Amino acid sequence: MQRFFDILFSGLALLFLIVPLLIVMAVLRFSGEGEIFYIQQRVGKNGKMFGVYKFATMLKNSATIGTGTVTVKDDPRVLPFGKFLRKSKINELPQLFNILFGSMSIIGPRPQTQRCFDAFPDDMKETILKVTPGLSGIGSIVFRNEEDMMDTAKNPEAFYDDVIMPYKGELEKWFVQNNSLFVYFACIFLTVWVVLTGKGGAVYAAFSTLPKPPESLQDDIMGAH
Repeated sequence: MQRFFDILFSGLALLFLIVPLLIVMAVLRFSGEGEIFYIQQRVGKNGKMFGVYKFATMLKNSATIGTGTVTVKDDPRVLPFGKFLRKSKINELPQLFNILFGSMSIIGPRPQTQRCFDAFPDDMKETILKVTPGLSGIGSIVFRNEEDMMDTAKNPEAFYDDVIMPYKGELEKWFVQNNSLFVYFACIFLTVWVVLTGKGGAVYAAFSTLPKPPESLQDDIMGAH
């Protein structure tokens, strides 16, 4: 049933958003470096790599400079129009095609680059790979302001690897073990809520059995109710 709703919702969304998407494409074509789409290899179901479609928001060679595939707040590699696209999450909308073609779902563990996926604890990797990755999901909702969290860390990359990813892995593991149509639709609603309000902590009110965040993340996450 989830696949049926993925096809239905992604198809309707593409029809409804065709004009705004064309406007974004035109702006990207005549600004920045002139690139419209960026295809990045991510880890999918059963460990199979696939190309994730995004609107281009960063310099062409961004993956080889600075913090690589880890993006921090006010990252100098992000293009001016790209900042708006990333903040509003519009840059992720081309992934509706990924959903339509079956490499992604609307809701699931967020697909990671190999470098970021490797930061998950080993026991969590095996569980996460059992399901189709999603455009949004528990981890995406809770870590809506991930770049802001990393900005306050003394060592952003170490904080990402040692604090953010282990807890994000716990959240994604919870999703795999508790996935249902109720969780699917609740996460869609919560995704809209967090985009409009920025309050990702509301997910804990919806799912009382979610793993609680570690002390080092509680102020950032639980304070976002």
